[in-house]
Order: sequence, then C-alpha cells, then structure tokens
Amino acid sequence: MSANRPAAVVVLAAGEGTRMKSATPKVLHAICGRSLVGHVVAASRELDPEHLVVIVGHERAKVSAHLAEIDPAVRTAVQHEQNGTGHAVRMGLEELGNSGVVLDGTVVVVCGDTPLLTGGTLRKLSDVHAADGNAVTVLTAEVPDSTGYGRIVRDAATGAVTAIVEHKDATEAQRAIREINSGVFAFDAQLLTDALGKVRTDNSQGEEYLTDVLGILREAGHRVGAAVAGDHREILGINNRVQLAEARKLLNERLLHVAMMDGVTVVDPASTLVDVTVTFERDSVVHPGTQLLGATHLATGAEVGPNSRLKDTTVGAGAVVDNTVADGALIGEGANVGPYAYLRPGTKLGTKSKAGAYVEMKNAVIGEGTKVPHLSYVGDATIGEFTNIGAASVFVNYDGVNKHHTTIGSHCRTGSDNMFVAPVTIGDGAYTAAGSVITKDVPPGSLAVARGQQRNIEGWVARKRPGSAAAQAASDAQQDGRETDAEQ
Repeated sequence: MSANRPAAVVVLAAGEGTRMKSATPKVLHAICGRSLVGHVVAASRELDPEHLVVIVGHERAKVSAHLAEIDPAVRTAVQHEQNGTGHAVRMGLEELGNSGVVLDGTVVVVCGDTPLLTGGTLRKLSDVHAADGNAVTVLTAEVPDSTGYGRIVRDAATGAVTAIVEHKDATEAQRAIREINSGVFAFDAQLLTDALGKVRTDNSQGEEYLTDVLGILREAGHRVGAAVAGDHREILGINNRVQLAEARKLLNERLLHVAMMDGVTVVDPASTLVDVTVTFERDSVVHPGTQLLGATHLATGAEVGPNSRLKDTTVGAGAVVDNTVADGALIGEGANVGPYAYLRPGTKLGTKSKAGAYVEMKNAVIGEGTKVPHLSYVGDATIGEFTNIGAASVFVNYDGVNKHHTTIGSHCRTGSDNMFVAPVTIGDGAYTAAGSVITKDVPPGSLAVARGQQRNIEGWVARKRPGSAAAQAASDAQQDGRETDAEQ
C-alpha cells in the first residue's frame, strides 16, 4: 500500500452531455472496450483509494447500474440538480459523511469524461501533493494551443499557483501562458470540506465552482501547487462525437504501442483496433483490418488477420486465423481458421484442428487434428480426434423448439453434403456416404448410406423440353455417340 494512498477519489459524472446528442449518457459512451467513466474508474483504482465515489445525476439509474456491474465496490452520490462542480464534490463528501466515514488525508477529484487519464499521472499528482505539503494541487498540462482554457498563473519565485484565469478574463500576457487547468485536483480532505462550505453562488451561472476553493484556501494562507502531466492529451475531455473518435484513436495508438514494444508485430496500426482488455504474448502477429475486442488473448506465434474480428476469443500458440469473425471461441495451438469462418460462443478447436472456408461453428468442441475444411455448419456438437467432415455438411441441431446434440467419434470420415439430424452419434472409425441424411446412430467402424436409389429416365428432356438448348445438346451428344460407335 502506498504511503500516499488517498482517503478518497471523487469522480464527477453527473452531467448530461447535451453536445453528444445522444439518448446514452455521455459517460456511458465507450471507447476501446470501456465506457468513459469506466476508464476513469480504472485509472482511479490504481491509486488504491480508501473510498471511490462517483457523482451521478443525469440518467443516474443507468449510470449507477453500469458502475455496479464494472466495479461493485464503487459508491455513488446523487447530484439531483446540476449546481456546479463544487456542489457535486460536496454531495460526494456528504455521502461518505452520512455513512460514518471521517476523511483524513488526500481527496482526489477527477472528471468522468477523461478516458485518456492514466493511473500513473494520478499517482504523480498525489505524490507531488504530499511532497510539497499543498492544501490543493492542480493537475496541469502544457498544450500547443491554450485558447479557451483556464491559464495557470504561478509565483515566479516559489512556483506556487496564484490563480487560474479563464481565457475570457485573461490579459494578453496571461493568454500567452501554455500551462492550463485540467479540472483534476488533489485536496487536503479537511481543508476541502471547510472551504466547500464557503463557496458562493454569486456568479453568472449561479453555481458552486470547485475552482473557487483554490482562492479560498490561498487567501487563508495555504499553499496551492501544481503537477504537470507528462502528455497533455491525457487531460482531454469528451464533449461530442468528434472528440470521442479522436480519443479512441489516441487510446488505440497507445495500446498498440505498448503491445509492439512488448514484442507483438502489428503490421498496420492504422487499421488495427484493440480493446484495453486484450492481451498478447510475444511474437504474435496482427495483420491489417483486424479488430481484437473484449478478453481476447493471442498466444506466442499466433497470427490473426487480415480482416478479422475476434471478441472474447483465445488464440493458441502458432494458430492462424484468417478473415474470420469469432465470439467467445477457444482456438487451440496450431489450429487453422478461415478464410471467411464464423466461430460463435462455445466453440473450442483442438490442437492443429481446422475450421476452413465458409465454416460456421456454435457450441462445438472439435478434437485434435480434426478438420472441417469448408462450407459447413457445426452446431451443438462434439467431434473427436483426427476426423474429417466432408464439404457442405450441416449439423441439424434445432427441431423448432429445442436444440439437440450430435457426437462424432475419432478417426471418422464423413462424406460431402451430409445432414446429421440430432440427436445422433457416429462411432469411432465410422464412415458416412456422400449425400446422406443421417438420422440414426452409426456404430463404430460402420459405413452409413442414407440416400435414395438413383434412377435415370432416358429421353425425358426430348419429350418434356423439345426445342430447348438442353434438348439440342443432348441430341448432338447422342449423334456424336452413334458416329463414334459406327467408326469403331
């Protein structure tokens, strides 16, 4: 446990986010596999705070339910009316106080719409706050263009923050300052509680501003300091869909950079999308046009893409997955999938198995070395080792009400264009003939033939389709045959 462990982190997530123009609350919009507020909560958790409180307001039932799902230990406090950031923080502290929590130490306040903020930067803020003995420490950033942001004005001798001046109120000299306020702060808990009681609402919005706390503490003789973020992009807030896309791009680049530095080959990062929950092992390869989502994992030497989308899927060492969609699948070592395969939840491919071109699988367990090469549907099935499933086979698993299971043993050879009408079992070493509809169990080592007797009706085309191209072709072929017979 860190010596600078905060007493609490308060996440501001009560706003409506009208500029998103969405029925979804702003903080629930997602990038790279997490909601905006989910990213902030994850970064805050890296501080290991004693208490983590999220302030909810707009669509609070939805936001609270989401928080309970992603982090059940999170506490929520309701800001019934949007009366400013100071009011929101006060609601959070009152929620803790009403449950008997006495805060002693540091309170970190973060915004719920800053998904690029990292735990490392929050740790730096907390450490600077403790080391400098500040009453409040502002997280700042030096940006290329500070237009529109609140400028950080410092004391030239001590480096202490003397003011945060909004752009519209800044002098020409102050507007030249590139250090800006991020809206993220570390406070002394007791001083924050006292100062919030003194915040006034005599401003144009009639709201309680958290930034007013800085002036109150400074006037009382307390030191206000700052910690500068290493990357100014971390403090970017999301207010519209354009900024959402920009943040997604930046976060995706960050994730891929980490993967590549850890030994993963990403052939074209610009066309590759990953979630924060995706994991890799060294020497895995990701080809262009690939999306890796959820809890997907690529083992050593696994090769995915091009043009593949994998969600919650594990790809074993040395496996190759080409032009494939997979959701909740387990692909064994050395397996070969695709192109144009679809692996649905519950699919488990054994070592060196194959799900080939235009193969769909669902809730299917495929044994080692078994191949389903092409044009087949395998649903609700178990197939043993080193079996070959013929092309255009369908596992008929649904009777209109219930799903049924098919079991095919090891070392079987099933013919092309087979229908396996479940429930049915094919024993080890058995064969089935091409074009068969298998409705009964096949004993081990047997050959099952389930198709009608072929009957040729000669002259049918001439009688039923006279004058057609087919009739003419048949007549020509017959004439050629007679001439060949005569020559012989």
